[in-house]
Amino acid sequence: MPKLGAEPIRKAALINAAIFEVGRAGSLDVTVAQIARRAGMSPALAHHYFGSKEQIFLQAMRYILRVYGTSVREGLLRGDARDRLRTIIVASFAPQNFQRETVSAWLNFYALALTNPEAARLLRVYHRRLQSNLVHALRPLSDRPHALAETIGALIDGVYLRTVLRPGPTDPVAATTIITDYLDEALK
Repeated sequence: MPKLGAEPIRKAALINAAIFEVGRAGSLDVTVAQIARRAGMSPALAHHYFGSKEQIFLQAMRYILRVYGTSVREGLLRGDARDRLRTIIVASFAPQNFQRETVSAWLNFYALALTNPEAARLLRVYHRRLQSNLVHALRPLSDRPHALAETIGALIDGVYLRTVLRPGPTDPVAATTIITDYLDEALK
């Protein structure tokens, strides 16, 4: 009989292992056995908890989205419109959201969303929340908040894409500066 409380710990280990392995491979071309080995457990146990590699990866993306959402929500509660806008941008490139493995997972999540309805739904939810948060923050600052929010979302995606295609460590400060410099110019 398993220890009480072992399941959440094992699931978390599998989710972290999936993010690491997808990041290392740069694609979803990893096996459940690789993920399970990285998590220190058997492939059978991984299948028991999640059912398939896609389900493990989708749970990993839900985890990434929860971490991102938490960092955004904490900052949206305080400050003025510019502070809320900066919070969204900084959260997008915060160390826990902008590690190479996480960036690679995002890129693969976008690709999976083309063929997997559950991934497509999660991506739509993320895009709607991002757009809504940006529009809300931009409304007092601009007469075209929807267009600016769309551009900022595209810039965030673009920075992620360029980051994953460039070797070496991620640079959250440079990434944030690209977006904030654009905003400073657009909001003049």
